[in-house]
Amino acid sequence: MFSKSKIHEPGPKAAPEADKTDAGSYGHGSDYPVAPRAKPAVSVLSSDLTITGNISTSGDIQVEGTIEGDIRAHLLTVGETATIRGEIIADDIIVNGRVVGRVRGLKVRLTSTARVEGDIIHKTIAIESGAHFEGSVQRQEDPLQGAQAPKLAPPEDPYSTTAYTTGE
Repeated sequence: MFSKSKIHEPGPKAAPEADKTDAGSYGHGSDYPVAPRAKPAVSVLSSDLTITGNISTSGDIQVEGTIEGDIRAHLLTVGETATIRGEIIADDIIVNGRVVGRVRGLKVRLTSTARVEGDIIHKTIAIESGAHFEGSVQRQEDPLQGAQAPKLAPPEDPYSTTAYTTGE
């Protein structure tokens, strides 16, 4: 009248025929689902940091220090204490501090404490009352299209010498 069910029996369980693959029933070699990857943390460059050189990331950056070079990122926040001398290229740009150079972004926002000296190429822009801006503004449907990735300078060899000759 009653039959014993195999549901509660100990031991490995066979995957249904349709799900049997080399990678397991979840498609990655495990019988347990994988948690979605956490979004990477924002990289913060502190106010006592000075960088000379270009920075490139697919993540988010918050700059509070001084950068002498180009920056490429997904989201770039220029803090109130920050100074950037170079081109900025990002999907979203929020400027609270000082930028000397071209700004290229899909969404650009200059807050009331922003100081920008350079051209802004954008898809959408917001400039708060009190922001200081010197340069031209140009709207483009895809402002990142003409942007080049920052080129990194080759490392200097401290042991190399350079000889200079004169025409005399």
